[in-house]
Amino acid sequence: MTSDVVAPAAETTVANGHAEVHSTAGFKSLLIGSIGVVYGDIGTSPLYALREAVVAASGPSGVVTTQAVLGVVSLILWALIIVVTLKYVVILLRADNHGEGGTLALMALAQRAVGSHAGIIVLLGIISGALFYGDAVITPALSVLSAIEGIKLVSAAADPYVVPLTVLILLALFAAQSRGTARVAAFFGPIMCVWFGVIAIASFAPIVRHPEVLLALNPLLAVSFMLHHGIIGFVTLGAVFLAVTGAEALYADLGHFGKRPIQTAWLFIVLPALALNYLGQGALVIADPKAVENPFYLMFPDWALKPMVGLATAATVIASQAVITGAYSLTRQAIQLGLLPRFEIRHTSEAHSGQIYIPRINLLLFIAVMLLVLMFRSSSALASAYGISVTGTMVVTAMMGFVVIWRVWRWSAIAAAALIAPFLFLDLTFLAANLLKVLEGGWVPLALGAVVMLLMYTWRRGSRLLFEKSRKLEFPLADLVAMLEKRPPQRVSGTAVFLTSDPVSAPTALMHSLKHYKVLHEKNVILTIEIASTPRVDISERVRLEQISKTFSKVTLRFGFMESPNVPKALAIARKLGWQFDIMSTSFFLSRRALKPAAHSGMPRWQDHLFIALSRTANDATDYFQIPSGRVVEVGTQVTV
Repeated sequence: MTSDVVAPAAETTVANGHAEVHSTAGFKSLLIGSIGVVYGDIGTSPLYALREAVVAASGPSGVVTTQAVLGVVSLILWALIIVVTLKYVVILLRADNHGEGGTLALMALAQRAVGSHAGIIVLLGIISGALFYGDAVITPALSVLSAIEGIKLVSAAADPYVVPLTVLILLALFAAQSRGTARVAAFFGPIMCVWFGVIAIASFAPIVRHPEVLLALNPLLAVSFMLHHGIIGFVTLGAVFLAVTGAEALYADLGHFGKRPIQTAWLFIVLPALALNYLGQGALVIADPKAVENPFYLMFPDWALKPMVGLATAATVIASQAVITGAYSLTRQAIQLGLLPRFEIRHTSEAHSGQIYIPRINLLLFIAVMLLVLMFRSSSALASAYGISVTGTMVVTAMMGFVVIWRVWRWSAIAAAALIAPFLFLDLTFLAANLLKVLEGGWVPLALGAVVMLLMYTWRRGSRLLFEKSRKLEFPLADLVAMLEKRPPQRVSGTAVFLTSDPVSAPTALMHSLKHYKVLHEKNVILTIEIASTPRVDISERVRLEQISKTFSKVTLRFGFMESPNVPKALAIARKLGWQFDIMSTSFFLSRRALKPAAHSGMPRWQDHLFIALSRTANDATDYFQIPSGRVVEVGTQVTV
């Protein structure tokens, strides 16, 4: 393991419940950008959602009835209105952490609000974050497969090429990640605008021919379907949920686009287009029950099939890109919040700090996506695996949303519960319905989520135990400085910066330096890096200086959990505050720990070994904190954990 574990700062977080657009881009460009990035996943759901739901509603007999189709369309429309519009667009977009959204931003916000009971919130955050990775793996596989399957309608002979084509497209997508997405992203919005326009226009003809489908706008049809279909209705609900997957992206991308562009895009463009398309597909299946085989593509005339397969493929690649980017962003937040070891993070854009690439996560996602495509081989088979991870995330989000509304917005507990309870009940119902699909493939995201959960929990717990054990062994810094000032050793010119996670104790690197070299620099700095529970830290609050003696000072650098720590840049700010130093005569001292399992560590033996294995995979602190490698001295120590 490289340098000491950096502990998150106990920082007060204030949320006023109003996320403002913190980009200089105009409202129109943010609106179009949000359509491309935020709505890719939910926007491509019509490719498979209604088909799977109607097949589920037809039950063992396989007979598609008009009542079943109307019930399914009604369930889909009202799921979009209640889950997406009311829960996310109206309520949760207001629960921002200094303008940032997403499950871990909400966790950090709720964590500060509950104080002593923060452990429960962290556990919820770990569950939610882990389940997101399940979604990030299934979305690319399912979306691209469902788009490419359209070629079977163009020519039945194309069937054997569906899986190879899907693999090639996904291979190209993951290979392109290291180059950055800035240029491609410029086309995302316009392409998705065309997509929503086309799927809405194609729906008019079937709706005009069979206007009785408009009866589905009545929510009583959805309720009636559930009441009269028993277990089949419950199974159907699991398939209906496919229509609202991607709703979490609304909240996660809040910081990129702001509240108003996301809300406007949903209410005036995305929701109307999706509602029309589902009504159109429903009308088509009412007219011809055999059309349930692929109602999305069968709405288009033969001459439009090839262009539509191309457009659908582009839209699903965009949906996949959005969820891959989300996985990078979530990983960076998890690292900063102390839930994962440090991974190499590359910035792919000089202008946008949010555009990052994490090689290790990219490789793991690619392997998992390829395995899913080759295991399931069709979108219908893969649809069974979809939904559990997303519903789980939604349940956790609702729970943490309750805490924020109660403790941060200062509503009464009863009022907060009254607001959230209906949404939580609906989310739990969807989760229960999706759990019926565990044996059919739903075990995949659960298994993946369980692995990520175990890794996060082990890393957090191991880091805490290591921090506590190190503190017991270390010497108080104040006592050491007093001794050194009274009886100073031999001095050498220059500045020594000792990196530590515990500014109260003497850094291990300093103790070993004195022990082996018997010298001290003219100026010595105890440097601590704190991660705040806010997404970003204002430049004016980046650096704290404290002089503790003539030759010793403490410097604390603060970064938000969505920022990449850059020590040299932050120290440049410190120079402006009066700390005189020359980077060329400054040496950075880090302790490199070699961990060994202790007889009694506080964790099971297998977990000790897992924590040690994770620590070995951690990226070097020199690279992670962007310290010039030529100025770094690493001191090795052996620690039992």
